[in-house]
Amino acid sequence: MKTKSEFKLAELAEKVGTSPRTVRYYVQRGLVPKPDFRGPDTVYGEEHLLRLRAIRKLQENFLPLDAIQVELSRLPAEALRKIADGTELPSGTKHWQHRSEADAPTMRVLPHPPPRSTGWKRWELLPGLELHLREGADAQAREMAERLHALAEDHLRQKGTR
Repeated sequence: MKTKSEFKLAELAEKVGTSPRTVRYYVQRGLVPKPDFRGPDTVYGEEHLLRLRAIRKLQENFLPLDAIQVELSRLPAEALRKIADGTELPSGTKHWQHRSEADAPTMRVLPHPPPRSTGWKRWELLPGLELHLREGADAQAREMAERLHALAEDHLRQKGTR
């Protein structure tokens, strides 16, 4: 049985469970490649479907779009297929996975910034935005801090600000 490999925008959006507007937004952000423009006859293919399904799965695991963009840019097609099918998530996303939103970690705003003395590793991501890691933090916290720092660097590099 042959599967359909070309979709109109509305068909594709419905198949993935999103809106046509969201699909266009993902194309604009570079999460999904631009389709070959043919006016009202523009069609989307299997790659578009695959990437949209992968985005959906990653979002279900609480990954923000910037992190999803990084994952989509570095993963080969077979890994994307496994994510889209729900059989696998990329390494490093375990910190974002939760059974429900109620299980998701909450971020706290501390009344004062951490001291700038020893005992802290500090990254200035942008003026007014810093990431701090306490010396002696557990492996999970260190790994997450390094990943957040790398995501921020990638994002700024793509925007041309670094």
